[in-house]
Amino acid sequence: MTTTAPPESTETVLPLDGTRPLGRDLVGGKAHSLNRMRSLGLPVPPAFAITVDVCTAYHAGGTLPDAVWTQVIDHLAHLEERTGRRFGGPGWPLLVSVRSGAARSMPGMMDTVLNLGLTAELRDTLAEQSGDPAWAADTWERFERSYSGIVGGPPPADPREQLRAAIGAVFRSWFSPRAVSYREHHGITDLGGTAVTVQAMAFGNRDAESGTGVLFSRDPGTGEPGVYGEWLARAQGEDVVSGERTPARLDELARTQPGNHRELLRLAGVLEREYGDMVDVEFTIESGTLYVLQARAGKRTPGAAARIAVDLVGEGLIDVDTALTRVTPAQATQLLETAGAAEGVELARGTGAGPGLGVGQVVTDPDEALDAADAGTAVVLVRPFTSPEDVPAMFAAAAVVTEHGGSTSHAALVCREAGIPCVVGCGDGTVDALRGRLVTVDGTTGAVLDGDRASGAGTTVDGPAATLTEWAAARTGGDGALPELLALVHSTDPAEKQAGPPRGT
Repeated sequence: MTTTAPPESTETVLPLDGTRPLGRDLVGGKAHSLNRMRSLGLPVPPAFAITVDVCTAYHAGGTLPDAVWTQVIDHLAHLEERTGRRFGGPGWPLLVSVRSGAARSMPGMMDTVLNLGLTAELRDTLAEQSGDPAWAADTWERFERSYSGIVGGPPPADPREQLRAAIGAVFRSWFSPRAVSYREHHGITDLGGTAVTVQAMAFGNRDAESGTGVLFSRDPGTGEPGVYGEWLARAQGEDVVSGERTPARLDELARTQPGNHRELLRLAGVLEREYGDMVDVEFTIESGTLYVLQARAGKRTPGAAARIAVDLVGEGLIDVDTALTRVTPAQATQLLETAGAAEGVELARGTGAGPGLGVGQVVTDPDEALDAADAGTAVVLVRPFTSPEDVPAMFAAAAVVTEHGGSTSHAALVCREAGIPCVVGCGDGTVDALRGRLVTVDGTTGAVLDGDRASGAGTTVDGPAATLTEWAAARTGGDGALPELLALVHSTDPAEKQAGPPRGT
């Protein structure tokens, strides 16, 4: 097959070393974040990015252009120099992650391959070099599972062949059903594709002093100041986000690794000031050494969006005009319509992870949920945990409930952004206990109630909403409800024409 030429006259593979600014439209949000954090001197594993334009070239020709691959090999050599390890061995091998990253955040919608570069032979070398055969075996099993599920088939014995195939798989995931459904749901029509980030691995599954987590610089559910997050010991990032395991609160890290906990609090403050916004930070600790893997404006509920916008003005981090762009008209509508807590017989309880109340018939199969929703039945999707393949059914559901996972799991992130009532971590047996029942899901309190208990629940308008209404009226010279005033603000703000999905509808 003839390869398609890459875009002319520009580099298509770029180091993420913080020495020059790199825009989101060029390298995607993830790589932009890594490069920005490196410029701040944060502990970020070395990485490089393949630009968004290459995604178009890949899909036009069906393969990664040879000229781009040559640049990838050159930048891989730089990772070897930075880490002191060789990709493919000998000795302790360099392993990498291969991640997607569009200009706008699409959490969990595209593919990632971790621990790439391992082979059966290198697994044994890793076991010998580390003195920990169990860790080497776990890392190999994770890689085999990830590679075969995303790229297809078992990983080849040549690590470079693995890398080229994985890059192609990540580019292909731009058109996966879940990614397409996400873009349609959020009205995203102006993106050309995804970039690919290749980064040296940090191993959260290494030993008892290792782990991974996600923190928010403020509570994404309420907007309350103070770091909020979760931590999972001896795990990799996929374990937290998937929701297959329910993590501990970040306070647990303060008990076991107080130094790293203090450093995370400091970094959260640095990043919030840099972004002028509440940030979502992914981190990994390998054998007691902290690494930061991503930072971005965090997804949040409408209530949190309002409080954070008002609080940041009070703290001097943003001005009133910026605050008014941080809450969309759709969020304002949800904020004013958000019902108070429902009352009734409690069938299950977990962590409230998505705003408001949802009422429907419990369905436990995603395909059945889609069919029922298409037929006009309000459904509540109840799963052990959700995966990206469940996204279309989640968007069709009145609410989502899971047995496992925390407030940073896949279910929580998707529902919080999409404004879907969600309760996570209700415990084993929830699926069987709720199957077929009519329930009310209270995504604020974390309760799942018997029957339709949404009617009669009160509505409230809190202080931040009133403050935003006052500011929007002064800005526009109009009067009326907050959604209408914000629609006027957003229609006249040039920045809104470039905005991505809201920070938390």
